[in-house]
Amino acid sequence: MYIRKREIHIEDKIFPYATMKNLRDDLFEKAVKWAILRNSNHPWKNMSNEEIIKSSGLYREDTITKQKGITLAAILLFGTDETIMSCLSNFKTDAIYRNENMDRYDDRDVIITNLIDSYERLMQFIQKHTDDKFFLEGSHSVSIRDKIARELCSNLLIHREFSSGITSRIIITKESIYTENPNMPRMRGFITINNCIPYSKNPKIAKIFREIGFADELGSGVRNITNYSEIYSGKQPVFEEGDIFKATVLLKAQDKAQDKAQDKAQDELITKIISFCKVEKNIFEIMENVGYKNRTRFRRDYIKPLVEKGILKMTIPDKPTSKNQKYIAK
Repeated sequence: MYIRKREIHIEDKIFPYATMKNLRDDLFEKAVKWAILRNSNHPWKNMSNEEIIKSSGLYREDTITKQKGITLAAILLFGTDETIMSCLSNFKTDAIYRNENMDRYDDRDVIITNLIDSYERLMQFIQKHTDDKFFLEGSHSVSIRDKIARELCSNLLIHREFSSGITSRIIITKESIYTENPNMPRMRGFITINNCIPYSKNPKIAKIFREIGFADELGSGVRNITNYSEIYSGKQPVFEEGDIFKATVLLKAQDKAQDKAQDKAQDELITKIISFCKVEKNIFEIMENVGYKNRTRFRRDYIKPLVEKGILKMTIPDKPTSKNQKYIAK
């Protein structure tokens, strides 16, 4: 049983000669900042880096060998690049974009660094090479592209089999985003929402990702990707479990029915803006009324077009960006 656990949770491997000097202070600062943004009373707020490591199970003592020290999970999350490579020489994540050159690539990012920075670089790569489609979730605007990317990136990093020499990859083409991850399968075949059995391959790493907002609860990935993919492209994703875990999200345009639903939601929001502006209102009051968070996008997608069409009138037309600017419906 002990050997089996060690084989599954390679993240628990102890490196007794590694010290806190092998970990980066700036990564702890990032993690604490993100954790506090999610929970202002997060316990990490008053902890030292060493206390965070120990409280998160990233420092352990082997009850059989009595060996103790920092684990592979701690090194992968917070370690310097040199330390990571000395502990896990095969560690690499490959991001590839193929548009014209289908045999090789049009853009590529070979990522050999800690999991926190890896996540950010993978997100930036997807954002660079895919469209961001507008969607209203209730009364709030959300980025469906970023919702999907978040799940793909976090799953690629926290559910990989780190003992494997196979490189994790994310490949973007005109038609799809496709990921490949070395895996120790508990089943083989295609996975759906109905037959998905959640299992954390690296629970310590997954816990840190949840604390800093890079991932949700166990088992949410398949469900979230499926739900948002149907909104984004009108197509269901494909998940296949084997020695390589594969996930494919299609990027084709929405069908007419979905476009019509989106247009209707957008028209309803515009109607709500116009109705609210029967009396002079500033942009923050309007955003709060319709439940919109991103001021730059709101101004670009709604306020500016309505002003240009003469539907809204500025109270200070000579100073469009004035902090005292208000809008009223004509």
